[in-house]
Amino acid sequence: MEMSSERLVATLEMSQVKSQELEAFSSDEGYESLPPHAPVTIHMTAGAVAGVLEHTVMYPVDSVKTRMQSLQPDPNAQYRSVYEALKRIIRTEGIFRPFRGLSITMLGAGPAHALYFACYERVKRSLSDVIQNGRNSHFANGVAGSVATVLHDAVMNPAEVVKQRMQMYNSPYRGLWDCVQTVTRNEGAGAFYRSYSTQLAMNIPFQAVHFITYELMQEQLNPHRLYHPGTHIVSGAAAGAVSAAITTPLDVCKTLLNTQENVALSSMNISGHLSGMANAFRTVYRLGGMSAFFKGAQARIIYQMPSTAIAWSVYEFFKYFLTKHHLEEDQKMSPL
Repeated sequence: MEMSSERLVATLEMSQVKSQELEAFSSDEGYESLPPHAPVTIHMTAGAVAGVLEHTVMYPVDSVKTRMQSLQPDPNAQYRSVYEALKRIIRTEGIFRPFRGLSITMLGAGPAHALYFACYERVKRSLSDVIQNGRNSHFANGVAGSVATVLHDAVMNPAEVVKQRMQMYNSPYRGLWDCVQTVTRNEGAGAFYRSYSTQLAMNIPFQAVHFITYELMQEQLNPHRLYHPGTHIVSGAAAGAVSAAITTPLDVCKTLLNTQENVALSSMNISGHLSGMANAFRTVYRLGGMSAFFKGAQARIIYQMPSTAIAWSVYEFFKYFLTKHHLEEDQKMSPL
């Protein structure tokens, strides 16, 4: 009888806790503190949807950026601005040409961003508990973003190689599968990870700056961490712009390693394939000087601002929606 009473008390206490959590969530007070109690699938689902939308909506601008970063572009692929580039590509190559390579990007973006956001939330929360007793820590945000990037890039790097080769002017590949087969046959499977170290060297500082800027903006615009779509959009756009501008030189090197631009490499008498971040830096500098490291900077910033704004607003919405649904389901299933 005593054991039964103890179980009844424990059940009632658990039910009370669930009701309090849902009540707090409904008033938005518990929004930021709830995800640790929700399954990791919430972060993964929200991250996957955010990642696919982020890459899809602004993909034509990404195609322009890849072309503008070409070190020795064809005369027919030299552009003064993003708008002029898009207009000319559509007029001369067809309306769907700016979307070439989108399918592989979507295939990679879903799982890559699912891992990315799930890892970020877990590492951020764990480090914040240790460093700031659960309060926001810029150091924890930066480390969490960097760790998440390692997983993200491991999935996304092969997709980036295929995507950028299909985006280039006069790309010789008939389609996605033809590109994968040709690269594997001529360069080996290692070609898909030739730029991985450069990608990490770029994306680790990119994501560290990105997350620190986002969280800093949220502290100013949304100090109580309620679900406010406007603040997520503004914070995401600012984070994207700052991190994109800072890391453009590394992005130029990554593009060279991914595309193995034949004309540029031939002019430098480079036989075989270019590999390694140091070699990429030397090649870019010899071909265009310091200014070459900022080729495509305008397109990169224009691409990243709305992309990160979309990613964060979609992610925060799905995190809010899915966490609320999870708590409601838990309350329904809890015995009274």
